[in-house]
This record gives sequence, C-alpha cells and structure tokens, in this order.
Amino acid sequence: MKIPKLILTTLTLICAVVTMAASDDTTSVVYRLPIFSNINSTTWIHTQRGFEEAEEINAEAILVHLNTYGGEVVFADSIRTKILNSRIPVYVFIDNNAASAGALISIAAKKIYMRPGSNIGAATVVDATGEAAPDKYQSYMRATIRATAEAHGMDTIVSGNDTIVKWKRDPRIAEAMVDERVIIPGISEEGQVLTFTAKEAFENGYCDAIVSSVDEVKEQIGLSDAKVVSFKPSFYDNVKGFLTSPVLSGILILLIIGGIYFEMQSPGIGFPLVVAICAAVLYFAPLYLDGLAENWEILIFIIGIALIALEIFVIPGFGVAGISGIILTITGLTLSLVDNVIFDFSGVHPEKFFTALLTVILSLAGGVILAIYLSNKLVGSKTGPFARIALHTSQEIDKGYVGVDTSISHLVGRTGEAVTDLRPAGTVMIDGELYDARATEGFIEKGEIVKAIKYQYGQLNVRRVSKQ
Repeated sequence: MKIPKLILTTLTLICAVVTMAASDDTTSVVYRLPIFSNINSTTWIHTQRGFEEAEEINAEAILVHLNTYGGEVVFADSIRTKILNSRIPVYVFIDNNAASAGALISIAAKKIYMRPGSNIGAATVVDATGEAAPDKYQSYMRATIRATAEAHGMDTIVSGNDTIVKWKRDPRIAEAMVDERVIIPGISEEGQVLTFTAKEAFENGYCDAIVSSVDEVKEQIGLSDAKVVSFKPSFYDNVKGFLTSPVLSGILILLIIGGIYFEMQSPGIGFPLVVAICAAVLYFAPLYLDGLAENWEILIFIIGIALIALEIFVIPGFGVAGISGIILTITGLTLSLVDNVIFDFSGVHPEKFFTALLTVILSLAGGVILAIYLSNKLVGSKTGPFARIALHTSQEIDKGYVGVDTSISHLVGRTGEAVTDLRPAGTVMIDGELYDARATEGFIEKGEIVKAIKYQYGQLNVRRVSKQ
C-alpha cells in the first residue's frame, strides 16, 4: 500500500510542476521601455533593441515609460515612426515631462497615460542655443506632429438623433504645441506654444487616464496580471549610440581629414596617420556592425582617399583624380550614415539623407579649415606646443647661405685643361666651357691636362693626368 501512495504523490508533484510551467508560459508580458534622458542616437538604438526584444518574447504590449525634456528631432521622428508601425500596441506613461520631442513620441502611442502633475507639449523646434529654428523647420515639425495625431483616426459619437465625427486626437491641438500662431478658442492663445497639464490633456483627448504607477497603466489596458519585462541596455548599445551620434560622427570626420592632412605635411608614417586610422575605425565600425555601412561603401571611401593622395603626390596640378577622390570620399561617408540597400534609397527619408550629407560636408570643410589653422598655430608658430617638431630656421643670404648650382656634377669623369694655375683653386676648361675647380693633389700648372674626379660642395675636384 505504501508504494502506490508514493507513486501517486510523485505524479501529483509532476502534474503541479507541469501546470505551473504551463501557466508561466501563458502569462502575458508587458514590455517596459524606459526613456529618462534627452532623445538622441542612444535613445534610438535602445528603442530598436527594445522593440526587437518585445517581438522575441511575444509581448502583449509595449509601455514607453517617458520622462524627457526633448532632444533631436531626427531621432524622435524615427521613434515616432517605429511606434506607429509597430505590430504590438504601444502605450506611453508620462512620468513627469513629455516636452518637445517627447510630445511627438507620446502622440504616436495608442494610449497616453500621465502621472498627476506631469506635462506634455512645447514641441517647437529649437537650435543649439535654445532659440526657435527658422520657419522651414517649424513647418516640417507642424506637419509631422499633425500627421501623427491624424494617424489615430476619428471617433463616431451617436447622441440621440445626432451623429458626431471627431478626431481621437485633434491635429490642431498637436499643431498648437509647435506653432504659437495657432489659436484654438479656450485652449490655445496667440503668442503661446501649447503645453498641457495632465488634467488639461485628459479634458482635450491627449491623455486617456491619469495614473500614478505602471501597475495602474496595466489595469487601464486590461493586463493587470501581466508580467513586466524591462529593457536593460547593454554596454555595446550605449557605446554604439554614443559613436553614431551626429556630433561625434562630425568630430571623427574632422580627425580623419585632419590626420591625413598633417601626415601629408611630414615625411614617413607618424602619429597623425594613426589618429586618422583610429577615427576611421570608430566611424565605420558601429555603422558596419549595425548594418548601415556596407563593404562597398567603406571601399568607396578608401578609394577616394587614395585618389586624393595620388593627385597630391603623383599627378601635377588638380584634375580628374582629385575631384573624383573628393566625390567618392563624401559618398562613402554619407551612404554609411543612411539605411540604404546598395543603391535602393526607397526606404530612406529625404531628410535623413540630406542630414547625413550636410553632416559630412560641414565636417570635411571644418576638418580642412581646422587642420590648416592648427598647423599654423601648433606647429608653424615658434611658440606653439609642437614647435620643436618643425624646422623654423631660415637660411638667409646675409647669414652666409647661398644657392649652389648642381648642374655641373655630370662633368665628373671627363678631362680638360687647366686654364690657370690651380694652387689649389683655379679655372679649367672642359668641353670648351670654363669652370671653377680645385686640385686635390698639390698644385697644377697652367696648360696641364686634368680630370674631374668628383663634385663636392658646389665645386669640381680635379687632379693632374700624366701626359702618357
């Protein structure tokens, strides 16, 4: 009787374990993507990885946990597009601020949830100094944020005999977050860029609920029992995001061009070339590993540099090789920054292409100007920090330096006649021409036959030749 009881207990335990495993496998997952910093290249790298991980674990929803004052529009636009095209529904929980680029990302989400006291809006495009950018940039941002609001469609509301069709998120309100000239009675006044508090956003359709935690968001979307899996960036993600930022890409291009320029100014291979090679590796490596830079794009860059060097050192003047080298160098650097497939640019937004091209051109121009400036300041100046590696002595005539004609060196080995006595210096005639010469052995009398035996210090050295 004891053995069957033991078997029964064992089977019960096995069934319990299998049941627990099965329940774990069927547990819904909410994938949490925290964005608690300015929107930049690193944020975009994290977003791509986060969405990939959410797909891999079959998450029911993606929750963007947001607290940002904004950032770079180009990356905010990429994140916005990623959210709008996501197969998995994306929700946003604004934990404090969703300003500027953060507002654009929030409006792209299926639902917006805000913590009490949080804000959303103020999406005007500004430059590096904080001043409003020219209107062409504002126009693009107005259209982008308006289209993002329109992407959520309209609701049909039936009230008695009346049917009302209204936007889920009013595009005019989104536009008012960018343009201070947009007036919406009772909501936005002229001269003020629109920013909503959580309560105002809820009243005007830009917040679906005011909540205090991620757990409350889960309840709102009907996944209160779901397990939360949070994105954890790897060290490589952070490094790649840092190396692919437009600012650093521009600095690396400066170092590439500056290093090559300084290397061309000095003989041999030295430190400037090492700097240029390291900068090129740091520029292309993360782009290559991320699938942006392909082998042929890197090869185009290398060929371009080789053609420029060929034009400078081998071919006189500046022509086809130099111009082709510049074009290939710019092409290789630019195409490495955009997500094209060979020469298929159908998936590349024109703004991203021109941003990459402008980054490369400005960096190249800045690199050349900076290299010339630094070569004068650091090396060319007698008081510069690298003055000791450059020669600053000027060989002036009043100090005894004279130019020497080396064209008579070809007379070595020929014979002639002493026109004057050589004691030891004098004049000789060789091939009917008079030359200054110096006797290497004793004195040579006028009329004797002499032979040029070597050319040294700008003068022929001769010796007497026996009459035999």
